[in-house]
Amino acid sequence: MSANTLEIGEFHWLFDVLQSLEVGLIVLDMDFNVQVWNGFMENHSGINGASIHGKPMFDFFNNLPRDWLEQKIGDAIALKTAVFSTWEQREFLFSFKATRPFTGMSEYMYQNITIMPLKSVHGGISHICIIIYDVTESATNQLGLYKANEQLRQLSITDGLTKLYNRAYWQECLFQEYNRFKRKPIDVTLMMLDIDFFKKVNDTYGHPAGDAVLRKLSETLKSHLRSTDVAGRYGGEEFAIILLDSDILKSITVAERLRKTVEGIVIHYEDKVIRFTVSIGLCQLEPGIPSEKEWLVNTDNCLYYSKKNGRNQVTAFGVTDMKL
Repeated sequence: MSANTLEIGEFHWLFDVLQSLEVGLIVLDMDFNVQVWNGFMENHSGINGASIHGKPMFDFFNNLPRDWLEQKIGDAIALKTAVFSTWEQREFLFSFKATRPFTGMSEYMYQNITIMPLKSVHGGISHICIIIYDVTESATNQLGLYKANEQLRQLSITDGLTKLYNRAYWQECLFQEYNRFKRKPIDVTLMMLDIDFFKKVNDTYGHPAGDAVLRKLSETLKSHLRSTDVAGRYGGEEFAIILLDSDILKSITVAERLRKTVEGIVIHYEDKVIRFTVSIGLCQLEPGIPSEKEWLVNTDNCLYYSKKNGRNQVTAFGVTDMKL
């Protein structure tokens, strides 16, 4: 008897042991009729072995991923060896409830699966053995670790006050988009905006009021941008956005709509009423721009022009007749 296949004639002496183990054991004939259904399967499915024996397993479980399972069984037969599936590939085969005391974080049982071809006494494959392992505890622990790591990652790339990307991560995105453009040019425009007279807001109403203005602006940005756009707090009261699939004319429309929305915002902070405006600069990425740094400089020059020439306006590189 090899490690990868079992003689069906020699299987009987294993049955009593496997009947009491905390793993599910199923043996099917080649028509998927159940030949063995151990105690684990009885306990978790509510179906006893006598009632399911000799009957098609799929008649009792309509929600089984039949195509997937038949493919796995076919692979095991073709390769004449065991095949495996972990909970990370497919969370479970049978929709069983989680019952262990340490698995309260999950409503259902995560399962690892082993599928083995079984030889008859004549040497041919005559049956298929499926073993179900309850790995809910380790799976939920692993998922908890994944979640914690993702939370830490989000904290590391997010500005705490505005909940937009922080400068370091946003600049990494800018570098990636520039390199992507070099491989395959697409319409992509960089927007930079700055709150007008923000120092005056802080000096007049206090820094907490200034923080309220920053938060309100970030909320407004999120509501005006698409999920594909990349917005970050570049520093202080300055924000930067990568507008994907957006040429300069589309971006001007977006920027003007954003500028007008901000112009109409009224913030009630304690007993104070605060209004503010923004100045905006835009630059579409073109093949002649030699680096992402130069792209950023062009956009920043447009922003500077907007602020120098009256604020609360949009300046677009190559469109606005700038005289810095």
